[in-house]
Amino acid sequence: MAFELPELPYDYEALQPFMSKETLEYHHDKHHKAYVDNGNKLAAEAGMDNLSLEEVVKQSFGKNAGLFNNAAQHYNHVHFWKWMKKDGGGKSLPGALQKAIDSDLGGYDKFRADFINAGTTQFGSGWAWLSVKDGKLEISKTPNGENPLVHGASPILGVDVWEHSYYIDYRNARPKYLEAFVDSLINWDYVLEMYEAAAK
Repeated sequence: MAFELPELPYDYEALQPFMSKETLEYHHDKHHKAYVDNGNKLAAEAGMDNLSLEEVVKQSFGKNAGLFNNAAQHYNHVHFWKWMKKDGGGKSLPGALQKAIDSDLGGYDKFRADFINAGTTQFGSGWAWLSVKDGKLEISKTPNGENPLVHGASPILGVDVWEHSYYIDYRNARPKYLEAFVDSLINWDYVLEMYEAAAK
């Protein structure tokens, strides 16, 4: 299936002041679009353009770096836009998610600290993740476009720590961006949706 650039699920001003219209325009319209365009070209060249996005990511990992980088970044961003919403974030988590975070990660405050730390300590470009692996939640970080799919896990929340995701709004203050993401942007309903799908 061909990769397609999804519409943002909110308008360009919706996430202000935590993520500006300018950031969303560059990040979605330029960066994400480039992953889609390059990914389609490289998937066709590799004979993988009939596979699902998840399959392209898994099958290209370690074998076709160009295709993997673009396909994985497309996958990451398809979900990244949905992992945010206006008036998101905070401690009011859906019950099933709260229960899992309490039992697997030591509660919300520890999750928050560990997730922000994963994003802060990812050297260079990459992502911080909350995933389900072997039936339990775990926090991890990956370089560049890599994601938990290629490590036997199902990502249910990710934050982009490439500079294009925050530099316009936060300059080099990555921890401030991560705090704003967790406290004010996370769409916990979408995280729950992915958690329920992963836990099946």
